[in-house]
Amino acid sequence: MKLIISRETLLKPLQIASSVVERRQTLPVLSNVLLKANNQHLTLIGTDLEVEIVTQIPLEESVEGEITLPARKFLDICRALPDNANLNIETDGEKAMIRSGRSRFSLATLPASEFPNIEPMTSPYEFSISQKVLKSLIDQTQFSMAQQDVRYYLNGLMLELSPNELCAVATDGHRLALCKAEADLQIDETRQFIVPRKGVTELVRLLEESDTPARIQVGENHIRVDLPDISFTSKLIDGKFPDYNQVIPANPTKIVSCDREALYQAFARASVLSNEKYRGMRLELSPNQLKATVHNPEQEEAEEELEVQYSGEEFEIGFNVSYFIDALAAIKADQVQVNFTDANQSCLIHGLGDDSCKYVIMPMRL
Repeated sequence: MKLIISRETLLKPLQIASSVVERRQTLPVLSNVLLKANNQHLTLIGTDLEVEIVTQIPLEESVEGEITLPARKFLDICRALPDNANLNIETDGEKAMIRSGRSRFSLATLPASEFPNIEPMTSPYEFSISQKVLKSLIDQTQFSMAQQDVRYYLNGLMLELSPNELCAVATDGHRLALCKAEADLQIDETRQFIVPRKGVTELVRLLEESDTPARIQVGENHIRVDLPDISFTSKLIDGKFPDYNQVIPANPTKIVSCDREALYQAFARASVLSNEKYRGMRLELSPNQLKATVHNPEQEEAEEELEVQYSGEEFEIGFNVSYFIDALAAIKADQVQVNFTDANQSCLIHGLGDDSCKYVIMPMRL
């Protein structure tokens, strides 16, 4: 294989393809990125066997061939070269020679035949949705995913397809985030699939705030998202997601509405003195007033009082303050509505007049 390419053309696609490559791998070839030159294109592929990213770059001149190079070293070389540098890459046996100006680098390679391919999808369901909408759905829910939970199906984001909408749901068993967006999906029945945490993290990095469509294919075991010059594939988690509708409080009796930013700032200030492990916060409600109190083992205390719209009875409840802050940060509305039932039941938070995104937080004993 032989090719000439500019540093500016190569750098970003190489960063994208290398982002999924783990530093420590059981298979040496998984530390490498696969380069394929053919039909005036250079294809770069990185994978960790769970997630695969493919990027494509047009080439002016090249000799067809394929090889794998150490992803981190190759990327660090490209970063270290000066702007407007050209790279001349040529393979010779088990070595790849990279020349640029007066710089020369000889890298060990591994044969492309050893590089794993993700199995092809069988009869996938296909649909398209704008990148901006998909990115927003993930951004507003992904923080509620579990981390290394034994209930493996919680360690990811559940996407639910129904005829007129796409819904994203994440829960770690203590809180739940749900977001819906209108989508014209030609589908007969509701379908659910769970994308693992790493797949979610990598996908949201690739999506842009644009109306350009993302073409999505969902198979039995994989999801593929095609973007301009980038193809993303992730394994799906094989498991059944819990019925999230049963978790959402149905008939709250105590309804509070207030300015989202003011509530967020008050809780953020109070959280400074919270117990680092338990993050407990006591909320006390009285007509048109909310009081948040936080204690820690050093006998320190923070107290915040806020004017709110509330006309119910006096009421007290405890929560993890971090869960509240995460939910308030994700809501885009200026005003929020917080719904309570009693001190032993979860609360429901959403934008005032907008329940397309809902956040459920379980109470905690203080």
